[in-house]
Amino acid sequence: MTAVARSATSMSPTGRQVWTRVRGVLLALVIVIVAGIAMATLRSGDEHGRLDPRSADRLGSRAVAELLKDQGVSTRVVTTLDEATRAAGPDTTLLVATPDLLTDSQQESLRAAADSSGGRTVLVSPGPASVGTLAPGVRATFTVPASARAPQCTLPAARTAGSADLGGEQYDTEAPGADRCYPSDGLPTLLRIDTADNGDTVLLGSPDILYNHRLDKNGNASLALQLLGSRTHLVWYLPSLSDGSAAQDEGESSFFELIPSGWLWGALQLLVAAALTAVWRARRLGPLVTERLPVAIRASETTEGRARLYHKANARDRAASTLREATRTRLAALLGVAPAAAHSPETLLPAVSAHLAAPDQDLMTLLFGPAPADNAALVLLADQLDALEREVRTT
Repeated sequence: MTAVARSATSMSPTGRQVWTRVRGVLLALVIVIVAGIAMATLRSGDEHGRLDPRSADRLGSRAVAELLKDQGVSTRVVTTLDEATRAAGPDTTLLVATPDLLTDSQQESLRAAADSSGGRTVLVSPGPASVGTLAPGVRATFTVPASARAPQCTLPAARTAGSADLGGEQYDTEAPGADRCYPSDGLPTLLRIDTADNGDTVLLGSPDILYNHRLDKNGNASLALQLLGSRTHLVWYLPSLSDGSAAQDEGESSFFELIPSGWLWGALQLLVAAALTAVWRARRLGPLVTERLPVAIRASETTEGRARLYHKANARDRAASTLREATRTRLAALLGVAPAAAHSPETLLPAVSAHLAAPDQDLMTLLFGPAPADNAALVLLADQLDALEREVRTT
């Protein structure tokens, strides 16, 4: 075997071929990345300042704060539980923007402060995670899309406002004197219940009436101003992750307790789908069959390809073994040695020695010796085996 040289039969792809193969994948990847960045940018712009009375974004609430200011109602933004509980009082409306973000101990502290304040507490979209603590006796049942709904209740603020964009969480309670407004399928999406000291709690199923871009729709502005402007002061509580009171809960949650239940169910569904796919694909596999190649491959290309693999893997031992085995097989056929004994030194070596006029080399080392130490020795071995076979053929 001679040293492998690059030729026209090389199977290594050129740079142009590699680019042709991967350019489609790269283009798709770039499109996905650009689309992801664009969507993240657009969504981040919408979510910035959500329900913040200082924000003029679409989902901010600056418009309602400005209208309340014109009516003489002061708006104060707080981000910690201590500020919210200290500000609660009979002349104050306490709005909790995202009550489901509060921990259990935070909810209990907030509920205790609201019950003793004698003021109004407005909970925006409280779900099952918070409604049981912040509004005892109330259950969050289902969620519905926000849309224009009629009040269908006797609450003065709702009757004056008329239709408003309500929806989201639906509530159910047996509390006496509760006002059940803007129902969907018989369950209210706005609920007002009385608390101690002439106070009350209002549960808004969705925050749509507070958004800047929806305040001028239907009776949203009227309903928002009456619910939030019944007291002289409005404290707007935006729960923050930096609030130190969130660390007061006892005990530590495990990793799996921190994962939402929806993710666990989703992972289970993916596992079931993967198992079904594996079963479906396995049924399509049949026994191996021999098929003719669609094209004819020249022996030189096959030899060169295998040589490149041996060279890349530095497999001189495997290459030398293959060369010697092929040479022994051909010599046995020339000398009349049985194929079964072609690789037996006791049978093959005497036959080769007897056929040569003057053997001048160690046939045992040449035909059954160890692997070459380097590439040069491997090339020399190939030349010697080739010379031996030519000599046997010509004598």
